[in-house]
Amino acid sequence: MAAHLPPALSLFDISGRVAIVTGGSSGLGQTLARSLADLGAKVAVVARRAERLEPLAKEVDGLAVVADLATEEAPGRVVAETAAALGPPEILVNAAGNIFTHAPAEDEPLDAIMQTLRLNLVAPFRLSQEVFPHMRALGRGSIIFVSSISGHVGVPSIPQASYAATKLGLSGLTSELAVQWGRHSVRVNTVAPGFFRSEITESLYDDEKGRNWLARNILVPHAATADDLIGSVVWLASDAARYVTGQTLIVDGGWTAK
Repeated sequence: MAAHLPPALSLFDISGRVAIVTGGSSGLGQTLARSLADLGAKVAVVARRAERLEPLAKEVDGLAVVADLATEEAPGRVVAETAAALGPPEILVNAAGNIFTHAPAEDEPLDAIMQTLRLNLVAPFRLSQEVFPHMRALGRGSIIFVSSISGHVGVPSIPQASYAATKLGLSGLTSELAVQWGRHSVRVNTVAPGFFRSEITESLYDDEKGRNWLARNILVPHAATADDLIGSVVWLASDAARYVTGQTLIVDGGWTAK
């Protein structure tokens, strides 16, 4: 970022800061990794699919860390490799997540429930534990969980009980970590997006009935893309939000306002 920014814009300057972005092989994670790199951050992108991750890391002049975050060893390895290659991380964006079943709540299989918990809730917590010592030593840090409005409102016709539970769980984790780590200037917040086009929602957007249903439920007259989350995450990652912690910011085009 330019050296002589107006004072207001300089609050958003993250030049030279080390960021870890999970879910970097597609969707929100990919977009957010590019955005943080555009603003001068040194970015480690994390995902399972090396064939997608490595070109992105090359594009942003960052680091690709291929890992299955649902495994026990992955969070520690991700943070250790990042610190060794780029320096101590002071921004963590937890964008990795998935839905493993659309069965009705009474029929959700235990293995799908546990998969959902491990990836969507346990992995972000473990990554936060691993980055915390680095942030504490630096005297600042920003942890951002990417959640979903599904953790705040039920969505008719889309059964997702375990997914919704993990996403609301991130808001609870946000509040607790903010309370425990605030004295170290480590801030913890959640961004809860509404529906946007991604691999998970592709079939919904490809179907005319689905598109019409989405349009009826949002207040703004355009469909969301991953770009609509950039401003919120950049703000929370930067010093512009240095007095903001323990919050869940809903970015949903007005879906939950009705």
